[in-house]
Amino acid sequence: MQTPTLIAPSLLAADFAHLGRDVEMLNQSAADWLHIDVMDGVFVPNISFGLPVMQAIAKVAQKPLDVHLMIVEPEKYVPAFIELGAQVVSVHYEACPHLHRNLQQIKALGAKAGVAINPHTSVELLEDVLSDIDVVCLMSVNPGFGGQKFIERTYERVRKLKALINKHQTQTLIEIDGGVNAHNAPLLVQAGADVLVAGSFVFSSANPSQTIAALKG
Repeated sequence: MQTPTLIAPSLLAADFAHLGRDVEMLNQSAADWLHIDVMDGVFVPNISFGLPVMQAIAKVAQKPLDVHLMIVEPEKYVPAFIELGAQVVSVHYEACPHLHRNLQQIKALGAKAGVAINPHTSVELLEDVLSDIDVVCLMSVNPGFGGQKFIERTYERVRKLKALINKHQTQTLIEIDGGVNAHNAPLLVQAGADVLVAGSFVFSSANPSQTIAALKG
């Protein structure tokens, strides 16, 4: 039986001048998680939320906070983000030479451990640590900026990853981040995706709450 699709609107696309208002809107919507993109200008060519903004969001948010760390040396900041209320923390495979240790750190601090992988990174590289991963965040655009075009190859990557999850009988969720819209959302779910991150598509729509409900199907 197909589990309900989780929708995680990305606050990177919210109106930063009215962030509290947008978080309140998400609280009242059918959204399941709030996706928070943290960028350091080193791992990706952009800078976004830091700990003070995360703290402000956490005070208002009533949904689980899904924190995506697009940063080098994430182990230095994981404890602070979890202390502020992150319930899912994803680190990048490409930024973690000691990935297993990173995953154990996140779990030991009480959060769900996620691994994000860039479009060029093979899903097979996660096989040896799959049993330690709660969420795999497949980047369907190149990380760093919102509003990019969805990479069509993602469907095949989802199917490959789902086959690995089934092979090892883990409970790992597949999250898709980048370019998600009304057209590709059902196709991604059909391929095996469990969580859809949507930023620009939600916040640039006339009725974001209605758009979130539609994405849930």
